[in-house]
Amino acid sequence: MTYRIPWNKSRLIGQKPPLKPKEIWSLRIRLQLAGMTRDVAMFNLALDSKLRGCDLVRLRVQDVCRAEAVATRASILQRKTHRPVQFEISDAARDAVAAWLELRRPQPDSFLFPGRQRDHHLSERQYARIVKRWVACIGLDPCRYGTHSLRRTKATLIYKRTKNVRAIQLLLGHSKLESTVRYLGIDVDDALEIAEQIDL
Repeated sequence: MTYRIPWNKSRLIGQKPPLKPKEIWSLRIRLQLAGMTRDVAMFNLALDSKLRGCDLVRLRVQDVCRAEAVATRASILQRKTHRPVQFEISDAARDAVAAWLELRRPQPDSFLFPGRQRDHHLSERQYARIVKRWVACIGLDPCRYGTHSLRRTKATLIYKRTKNVRAIQLLLGHSKLESTVRYLGIDVDDALEIAEQIDL
């Protein structure tokens, strides 16, 4: 009888943690100082859009631009759920994307983040490797963080400030509220903390 080694042996599994505000600023500054225009644009847009990696790498220039300017809001159809989701694009992300577009001068229907092969977008695997390099450069363990860490970061920060699960559900494009609750890791302590803030 042969013994098969489990695929996840010695690997960290489960939800990837979001980045903390100081880690966001540290990473953003590191990328800017290194002159990594594409990575700065990708990082800022990943945080703002809260998109899955599969959707982020497939963004086209026309998805985020209106009349040759980077839009303040965008909407795409999610690949996993086939449901539309809208997202905001902050000033920092707009400036970063504009700098990247100025450098490349792409056509409107071109992929925003092209891959090595012509007419192909950056692959999800390439994006995952890039994210691991990012977190490693600020001293974080790349095994603990991944592309989903970026998707969860802004959603988690919004939840901590507002405790509005329904708003997070809409921003993430989840079809069920239960999915959002699990995604944010909301537990009984969170619920009690919210209840304690209400005086009758």
